[in-house]
Amino acid sequence: MSVSIPLRRDDGVIEVLKGYRVQHNNSRGPYKGGLRFDRNVDLDEIRALAMWMTWKCALLDVPYGGAKGGVRVDPRRYSTGEIERITRRYTSEIAPVIGPNHDIPAPDVGTDENTMAWMMDTYSVGRGHTVLGVVTGKPLDVGGSLGRSASTSRGVVAIALEALRHVGIDSAGATAAVQGFGKVGRTAARLMQEEGLRVVAVSDATGAVADPDGLDVAALESHVDDSGGLAAFPFAKSIDAEDVLTANVDLLVPAAVEGAIHAGNVQQVRARVIVEGANGPVTAEADKALAELGVLVVPDILANAGGVVVSYFEWVQANQSYWWSEAEVNDKLVDRMQRAWRLVTSYAVEHAVSLRLAATCLAVERVYKAHAARGLYP
Repeated sequence: MSVSIPLRRDDGVIEVLKGYRVQHNNSRGPYKGGLRFDRNVDLDEIRALAMWMTWKCALLDVPYGGAKGGVRVDPRRYSTGEIERITRRYTSEIAPVIGPNHDIPAPDVGTDENTMAWMMDTYSVGRGHTVLGVVTGKPLDVGGSLGRSASTSRGVVAIALEALRHVGIDSAGATAAVQGFGKVGRTAARLMQEEGLRVVAVSDATGAVADPDGLDVAALESHVDDSGGLAAFPFAKSIDAEDVLTANVDLLVPAAVEGAIHAGNVQQVRARVIVEGANGPVTAEADKALAELGVLVVPDILANAGGVVVSYFEWVQANQSYWWSEAEVNDKLVDRMQRAWRLVTSYAVEHAVSLRLAATCLAVERVYKAHAARGLYP
């Protein structure tokens, strides 16, 4: 679905933005997928991400199908009031195709819990009653779930610990580098440090820093909160952003952009294990090269699925009007991630294929079985 979003700017000027919602497959349950506000959003990107969500939900055995939404806008150029008006008009335009039993949006790039609160409210006004389950990733005060904000990062770390054990590396004292210090990378770095890993290099859009003895992640977070980025962090050495991807570490978590590891830099990658915190950070060419180099790559549809798992938990809680403790949410999340890890690694060993191919085959097979079981009507 493509929609036009007329916006009255704060200065009275009228703009018309473009928005999309793509629903890929609902054989296993309602559609589920994030909403991104980004200047590069286009229909092909949203189509691809919707399909990605289908496989991710199937792999983690979450009873959803894949969807995705987006608005082509740079949110940094707009006031909070303008972003709210964009969100509400977009929601009203796509309202006929979303709902708690039909299609359930969530935050993604450029959106957050406030965006979801506005979406929920707009949809609810149209229905005449509060519909908490229409979106996930909401604030706690309006039906959000404890543990949701850190869920993707917690899932990444749970899988990273399993992957390190798989290749015989003790996580206590293992070294790690994180590309991207945003929603996923920042919390992942902190959780890895809490698990005993030594985070030696991180980067964001403003710069990159490294310390072979281990970075102080708490100090990094404070610096980013105060200054807006990693640049000029005073307690570590500044390095080139590319050096984070090629750092001599046990674990690399690319948690920023698509295509970060590509044919041009893959031969310089020295990590033993790569856990994809972002969607598609390793290109197809680089993936083949990493396999030849003996690097274990954990694919995104497994590694960063923690967000959709806890989104599912939030939806369940909203539908029941009964909320769980944070410890309960986190335990259920880690258990779900570990079960998926065991399934994927067993399949990979049995069929002598990569983790990426194993994960994809399992996901597609689950969707196929659901589709076949439902049959054809009429």
